[in-house]
Amino acid sequence: MSDVIEESIVQILDGKFLDDSDDLCDFTLSEQNEAIESRGIQPSASSSYVPICQKTVTYIVAAVLINEDNEILMIQESKSSCNGKWYLPAGRVEPNENLIDAVKREVLEETGLFMEAKTLIMVECASGSWFRFVMTGNVIGGKLKTIEQADDESLQASWIKNIEQLELRSSDILPLIQRCKDYKNNQADSWHLSLLPSVKSRSKLYLRLVTCIKKKSTNRMHVLVSEKTTLHLPICEINPSRNLHSTLHKFMVEIFGEDVAQHRPHGLLSVEFSDGDGGDGVCFTLLVSFRPPLEDVPIKGKYIWHELTQNNADLISSRLPKNMTIPLNVVR
Repeated sequence: MSDVIEESIVQILDGKFLDDSDDLCDFTLSEQNEAIESRGIQPSASSSYVPICQKTVTYIVAAVLINEDNEILMIQESKSSCNGKWYLPAGRVEPNENLIDAVKREVLEETGLFMEAKTLIMVECASGSWFRFVMTGNVIGGKLKTIEQADDESLQASWIKNIEQLELRSSDILPLIQRCKDYKNNQADSWHLSLLPSVKSRSKLYLRLVTCIKKKSTNRMHVLVSEKTTLHLPICEINPSRNLHSTLHKFMVEIFGEDVAQHRPHGLLSVEFSDGDGGDGVCFTLLVSFRPPLEDVPIKGKYIWHELTQNNADLISSRLPKNMTIPLNVVR
């Protein structure tokens, strides 16, 4: 069974989805609610919650495209609430639509240009039921929308050098633009590999953990493995009414107890997204590392530490430095 874990690590680091099923969830929303109720607190989300696109869960895509002159592709809004203001090409994912198709559609509708998606540069969440997937790539065709072609999607599109000269719909896109500039300008240095969402049927919202730690006596790297059913990487259901920090903290406490040792979430290794076939769910794989050695981190639940092969240990070690994973940011 250790071969299964090693293969899982390889798949994740390659940005591929895992061929596992929803019944591998170690900490369901129902179990989270039971833990809350045992302390006399009313749960904030129903145990029967099901993500339904544009109804009970909101997925947003946004594109940050930069040309050879270091200009940003921007659109002028036509919506009455922000008419005339500028923003990145962005919009809601439609039912039965995957994320890559969604971002290409939004770019075409709002700018007149065809986009080839290359990688995620950031994922944001405002709660466990609102997510924004920010991608970059290349323009491969089309004709830039002019003011004469204004419609309900946008008034026009333009390549902009100095964003600060525009009246923006919101300044929340400034960190996205800066992140993309940094990525484009520093790819020769240590930055994450290209990573696009994989299509995988998911009926719920999930957070999977690749939790690594070193054993002091051997200096070998280990990853946390659940043995509640078949051996697999730990996975929990995301609470739709809480942010991901809250979900992660509760899951870590479930595994390691209230006095969980110092650890660090680094970022995403993979994103699996349903496109309506089998559900409207998503699964994020988050890399987490412990600072203390394995000997000082007791486990509370039905989990074990698995010693990695040296090759996979080296691969995970290469993802621990800054900028080597996709940022998962909680927006307040």
